[in-house]
Amino acid sequence: MITPAYIQTMARYNAWQNRNLYGAADTLDEAARQKDRGAFFGSIHNTLSHILWGDTLWMSRFDGWEPPEAPIGDSGGSVTDWGELKRARLEADARFMDWGARVQPADLRGDLAWYSGALQRDMVKPRTICIMQIFNHQTHHRGQVHAMLTAAGAKPHDTDLPFIPEDEAQ
Repeated sequence: MITPAYIQTMARYNAWQNRNLYGAADTLDEAARQKDRGAFFGSIHNTLSHILWGDTLWMSRFDGWEPPEAPIGDSGGSVTDWGELKRARLEADARFMDWGARVQPADLRGDLAWYSGALQRDMVKPRTICIMQIFNHQTHHRGQVHAMLTAAGAKPHDTDLPFIPEDEAQ
C-alpha cells in the first residue's frame, strides 16, 4: 500500500508546506494570527498548534516521541507562544525527515493498537492506514490555515505536491 519512499516524500512535502505557511503567517501580527476565523480550531495559530499536537501524538505511537500532555480539546492552545510554536514545528519536521530515512518495509506491516482519547476506546487499524492518516491530517488542516491566511491578506506559495522543489531537504 505505502512504502518508505512514500513516507520520505510526504515528510519532505510536510516540511516544505510548513515553512510556506509559517512564513506567510509571519507576515501577520499576533492579533491576526490569533483572530477566530471560524475554523474548527478557530485561529491560524490554534490550527497550527493542533497540527503539531496531532503529529506529536501519532509519532509517539510510531517513533517513540513524547506524547502531548493536552487532550485533543485543548490541542489548539497547547503551544501558545508563536516563537515556541515555530521552533517546535521545525524540530518536528526534522524528526519526521529522520524517521522517514530510517523506516523499513517491515515497519509498515501489521496493525497498530492504541487507545483513542477522542473516541474513548481501544483501536486497532493497519499501520499503513495510520501513517497515511498523519499526512492526511496535516494536509487537511493546512488547507484550513491556507484559507485563513489568504483571507487575512497573507500570500502563501504553491501547495501542490508535484511542485515540491527538487532540492528540498532530502
